[in-house]
Amino acid sequence: MKALKFLFLTFLLTSCGAVVHYDYEKSTDFNHYKSYNYFGDMKTGLSQLDTKRLIRVMDAKLESMGLTRSEHPDFFIDIFSQDIQNRTNSNVGIGVGGSGRNVGGGLSVGLPIDGQKNTRELTIEFVDDTKTGMFWQAISESNYSDNDTPKKREERFHSLVEKMFSSYPPTSE
Repeated sequence: MKALKFLFLTFLLTSCGAVVHYDYEKSTDFNHYKSYNYFGDMKTGLSQLDTKRLIRVMDAKLESMGLTRSEHPDFFIDIFSQDIQNRTNSNVGIGVGGSGRNVGGGLSVGLPIDGQKNTRELTIEFVDDTKTGMFWQAISESNYSDNDTPKKREERFHSLVEKMFSSYPPTSE
């Protein structure tokens, strides 16, 4: 019984994380890119405060990766997001099966434990306007709460940025 409780708790804790998808231009020489800046006309879809938090966290991460923010950068970063509100993961399933003379059936119903969830899709793109255009992209989908404190929001962005940049630069295939 304890093992079942442990597995259920582990599932709940790991299912709350962000899902991240990556894509990149295969011919890109990522060693060429040492400096960056953000597009001046970004429409992030976030509040001004959340945009500042995200940029602050991204700057710290990119600096730790050896990249420098510059007025004359090698590439620009674009950020945009969209909210997907009221997504639930409930469902209903019906099954019938049997073998020989025995026939059985079943019904399962998935009930949302937390009720409605707010989900945000966040996209970060690296763009080289002088050469290849967009050369790297990360898209994440994660849950958030409108009622989070500023500290909690920054912690979420930190965790999200760590996960999004975990595959930058991409390794050769």
